[in-house]
Amino acid sequence: MKGTMCGLVKESAAPGKFVYHTDLPIPQINDDEVLIKIHCTAVCGTDLHIMDWDKWSQARIKPPLIPGHETAGDIVEVGKDVRDRKVGDRVSCETHIPCNRCWFCKNGLPHICKDVKLFGVTENGAFAEYAKIRADSTFLLDDDISYETACLFEPMGAGVHGAESAEVAGKTVLVSGCGPIGLTAISASKTFGAKLVIACDLVDERLETAREMGADVVLNSGKCNLVEEIQKLTDGIGVDAAIDITGAEPAISASLRCVRAAGRLVCVGLPTKNVTLDLTNDLIYREVEMTGVSGRKIWDTWTDFETVMKGPYYKLDKVIGRRFALKEFDKALEAIQSGVPGKMILYPWKEPLEV
Repeated sequence: MKGTMCGLVKESAAPGKFVYHTDLPIPQINDDEVLIKIHCTAVCGTDLHIMDWDKWSQARIKPPLIPGHETAGDIVEVGKDVRDRKVGDRVSCETHIPCNRCWFCKNGLPHICKDVKLFGVTENGAFAEYAKIRADSTFLLDDDISYETACLFEPMGAGVHGAESAEVAGKTVLVSGCGPIGLTAISASKTFGAKLVIACDLVDERLETAREMGADVVLNSGKCNLVEEIQKLTDGIGVDAAIDITGAEPAISASLRCVRAAGRLVCVGLPTKNVTLDLTNDLIYREVEMTGVSGRKIWDTWTDFETVMKGPYYKLDKVIGRRFALKEFDKALEAIQSGVPGKMILYPWKEPLEV
């Protein structure tokens, strides 16, 4: 497809906002790729890291780059080697583009591929009218899944993967952090059969939403001693599993101490600096398992999220914050920075939207 499109660009290797363009070339696909007409893309914390040009971004990104990776749209062109996708397919995209050659890819672990490429990070992404991606990194959508729901498969998949890793069925589970991903982890835990789900956060408004999305008990960890409260709720034993979404050292440390001996701590949130823990007393002597989650299992987590979001606990309107035209990215950023809850969704239309 020839022509130009609108899009946001990270233009230089320095802190600074994305720049809106109306004359970017439409991507030309390779033989194993598809071209997607983007319907909507959600703003991720990763996009903010790229804008701020932190150490993580500096190690991975070579500007100019079109960011954005939590997306959904329609395939409008397919490469000549693509056999299982066609024009008109409605799809979402997996950010992790595995090499399909390394040991991890060959042993069922493509989500932690040694040579992974990242859509919207190392490769141009979806803050634009069109985006290209390798065909095997797209996920076919059922007709009853909206584009807005579909663009959340990628980010919310981390919460689902956290619940999967915690093996929550029949267990007492603590979820720390009740932003969109934490809310999904709560709903996933209930959907997968958790006996009791306890949610904690520092913001009462988020805790009320957590209750609406399946939490049996909510605790403001800034207003109580979380470890003591968990002990009271579990007859002095501790929770079977804890899922940390925050990436904050105090929350991770408290979650570790909330887990019972021989329980499991799953870390989903990404710390921005090194974390100090008392491994001797809180983990080793108590034989606690501690593991991390990197994105989603391809494609198991995606299928599991379909089950979660079609179930009774997941509520899309509680996860989406506000909607903006792509050119209004600065307004979306202001909403995020002012604490508006939920995901900000961008649409690649030239006219502003009413919020």
